Amino acid sequence: MISKFLVRLLFVLFTIPVSAQWQNDNSAKILQKIKHLSVFGSVLYVAAHPDDENTRLLSYFAQEKGYRTAYLSLTRGDGGQNLIGKEQGTLLGVLRTQELLAARKIDGAEQFFSRAYDFGYSKNPDETFEFWGKEKILSDAVWVIRNFKPDVIITRFPTTGEGGHGHHTASAILAEEAFEAAADSKRFPEQLKYVEVWQAKRLFWNTFNFGGGNTTAEDQMKIDVGVYNPLTGLSIGEIAAKSRTSHKSQGFGSSGTRGSQLEYLKFIKGEKAIENPFDGINIKADKTGLNPNFEKIILNIIKNYDASAPEKSIELLIKARELAFTFSDKYWKNQKIKSINELLAMCSGLYVEAISEENTTTNGEKIKINFQVSNRLNTDVQLLKIQLPAFDTIINKKLELNKNQVFVTNYLINNSIQLTNPYWLEKKLDKGSFNVENQLLIGQAENKASINVEFSFLINGKELKINRPIVYRITDPVKGEIIKPLEVVPALSVNFIDKSVLLTSSLEKEIELSIKSGKANMKGELMLKVPKGYSINPISIPFNIIKKGDEQQIVFKIKSDLEKVEAGKITAEAKIDNLIYNQSVKHVIFDHIPQQIIIELAEASISKTDLLSTSKNIGYITGAEDAIPEALKNIGLTVTILNDEQLINGDLSRYDAIISGIRAFNTNDRMSYYHSNLMKYVENGGIFLVQYNTNNFIGSVKTEMGPYPMKLGRERVTDENAKVILLDPKHPIFNYPNKITDQDFEGWIQERSLYHASEWDKNYIPLLRMNDKNEKPSDGSLLIADYGKGRFIYTGLSFFRELPAGVPGAFRLFVNLINKEN
Repeated sequence: MISKFLVRLLFVLFTIPVSAQWQNDNSAKILQKIKHLSVFGSVLYVAAHPDDENTRLLSYFAQEKGYRTAYLSLTRGDGGQNLIGKEQGTLLGVLRTQELLAARKIDGAEQFFSRAYDFGYSKNPDETFEFWGKEKILSDAVWVIRNFKPDVIITRFPTTGEGGHGHHTASAILAEEAFEAAADSKRFPEQLKYVEVWQAKRLFWNTFNFGGGNTTAEDQMKIDVGVYNPLTGLSIGEIAAKSRTSHKSQGFGSSGTRGSQLEYLKFIKGEKAIENPFDGINIKADKTGLNPNFEKIILNIIKNYDASAPEKSIELLIKARELAFTFSDKYWKNQKIKSINELLAMCSGLYVEAISEENTTTNGEKIKINFQVSNRLNTDVQLLKIQLPAFDTIINKKLELNKNQVFVTNYLINNSIQLTNPYWLEKKLDKGSFNVENQLLIGQAENKASINVEFSFLINGKELKINRPIVYRITDPVKGEIIKPLEVVPALSVNFIDKSVLLTSSLEKEIELSIKSGKANMKGELMLKVPKGYSINPISIPFNIIKKGDEQQIVFKIKSDLEKVEAGKITAEAKIDNLIYNQSVKHVIFDHIPQQIIIELAEASISKTDLLSTSKNIGYITGAEDAIPEALKNIGLTVTILNDEQLINGDLSRYDAIISGIRAFNTNDRMSYYHSNLMKYVENGGIFLVQYNTNNFIGSVKTEMGPYPMKLGRERVTDENAKVILLDPKHPIFNYPNKITDQDFEGWIQERSLYHASEWDKNYIPLLRMNDKNEKPSDGSLLIADYGKGRFIYTGLSFFRELPAGVPGAFRLFVNLINKEN
């Protein structure tokens, strides 16, 4: 009987081209997964950030040994730098989350996170725990262990600080404490209504030899991970390199390696092992709670496997699944049934998809969905039914060989379906962690799809359920097929074009917003709420959007007649009838990850300061992408992005100052060719400002930056409130055109500076002194050298964070750097 929810169900049987898809399961992959069915071992790798994980070891455990393998990254990498885009903070965390998931698809491991927020570089674990809240993040690590039930836990870093970063050391401390706490019913007992206590067998530290430090030793356990896997056609080193290259925002592209490669494990806790990490751990199907006949069936499947006809393995796989149902060990019962179901879908050759004809939808709207199934092998398959939330239809149709069968329906997006949004960003951050209260969400890498479709089949007379998200598909003339997730968005979204507003006088300043309709015929008025001391004009502006997906630009004017006014937030509200819409929609879009959507409160920061500048025309050399050009334009400067021809042969004298973007000397190998022309520009009276560059094993400066020799170190000041001393308060930099005082270093975010100069020629003058608590003062954050008629400046100050955030004092100092007194 067909459900009443199926208003229009059309059964169409016809032949259409089967598109390139994400269901590309080949026979070698199937055979490898079958072999892994007989392995009953699990290993959890623990570190602090995306890119901390050892992809060689993960690939070896998952691909070669067949263990259930996972990486617990305590943070999502929100506080790092971004080589490929302008995303910072939580947006960067969304990007790096997806890069980790892309890496796991390659190396075969799973991915977990805690609620810890990456607040930037930390020099010790005490500071880290102060921000994160140690017990909160420890509870997350315990939760992951109790869910994943690893036999072996491995940390990337030690508790003794050799990992450098305070987050690294904190991750090891938490792993050691969680190793014991997960087995203690008195620790975090609220979790025990969902999970049981779990005691891992042992804990190792995966020692390392990189970044100038070698912590490996001959008395440590050694594993040769440099094996070749003929089923993948790759060595473990090659798989690991492909996985690591997924971390594109961090610049971790890697080349594959071949041949013997040793990994070292230092025993930390638990029962000691002699030869391999799983000594004394029964990883066979005869372990307690399992059926010993299970392995015999798996061996039989492997023996009779036909790569040209994987459907021949279905009957034995069904028998293996029946034995798995008899396991009294619930953990392995669930894992093996899940794995066998995946293999049944793979061996059957079934193609299953749910395609929306629109990329976005909203609550209360209907979307057209095409369900397509195809029996591409000679398999006995019957489609029983298709189910979605509040939708259920019975089909009972035998699938003919290699015939695409398409079902079309209009599906109502009811109000119970949540908006598409990363679950950890639904609420505002706590001090140093994400505010997630739902215990069952904690640890998950990402949301499940807003709408999942469940297809029920009979394969060889036995039921198999396959879940697919609803997606949107387009064909790009260059990139080919592009699949995007279906997004459930607000009926109306409001976006500030600039997320920070800096008033520099009592004159009015324009605030531009864009409103976008998630459905047709959205008519109302837009209003702004501003902090005390600011006034907005007009009070409200009407809008009328006829078509779904259309946008309308709206401009308000804001000013403050008060000399001093507190910084605050501007919030936007669109009113339609009696409904208020106050959410913004952002996307993170890169070719190497699925498109991501972030929905948050529509707001912008606002502050006011006195700001003078005689320099107006600025040239900018792009490095790793940053948002400083836009920030400078917002205070009325003209910014030109300089190209190769302009920098080598162009007349640079038209620019009052030239700025190189962050890490330009790391990322642009043409900088050495520009040096001569840039120095002539300075010599003739120009200002050349170089922002921070790195000097480490990932990226180093290989050419001269300024007119005189200097070297970069790795010193940084991570405390954004650290005391800053002006070494020469009378220097023009602190007096023209704006008077710089201690107040200008208030309200900075995340850090003061990074990658200070460590050595410099006597012609450079250091102007600032700063340090983190209990560290020696550093004078290398701001160096200035007069050269000819002009001036060269190097600074490690984190302007790339401060200016987009609208920090008034950072703007005042930056403007002084690009102005020269007469």
